[in-house]
Amino acid sequence: MSEEDRETAVRRVREAYAEEHISHEEMDERLGRVLAATTRGELAVALDSLPAEDPGTTSTIAAAGGRIKRRGAWRVPRVLKVESAFGRVRLDLSRAIIEYPVIDIELSLGTGNASITVPRDAIVEVEGLTTGWKDLRYRPRQPTRPGAPRIRFSGALGYGRTGVCWG
Repeated sequence: MSEEDRETAVRRVREAYAEEHISHEEMDERLGRVLAATTRGELAVALDSLPAEDPGTTSTIAAAGGRIKRRGAWRVPRVLKVESAFGRVRLDLSRAIIEYPVIDIELSLGTGNASITVPRDAIVEVEGLTTGWKDLRYRPRQPTRPGAPRIRFSGALGYGRTGVCWG
């Protein structure tokens, strides 16, 4: 069991209380069980009968040709699908509003370059991403704080270069 699992469980208990699904006493009892848990099974018991976690939203950004660009304070959905047949993709998440502990970005790119900037403290996973022509430009980093957002990339890239860097 990781600290992220425990933090997610604490958040779910607090959200259930805030949405008036459980009483204050029940919240205290469940938080005590979450904090004392040493296995995922014990966490599951503490979360039993709580409402299911909000899976978040899925958004698609698509372009047949041209540019796809997001930067500044834009709201990142739980799942972001980026589809481009021809053109350049630039996603800057360094100042984006990230409300979910895990963000999945699915890339489906034909030709053209993709440049993605992630927050400095993000945990980045690129194992689900395949490239056709050029290798992915990416250097792993250690997260700088507990509870940092986890950004998972998946999908397929055709011809072009893709880079992931920290902002």
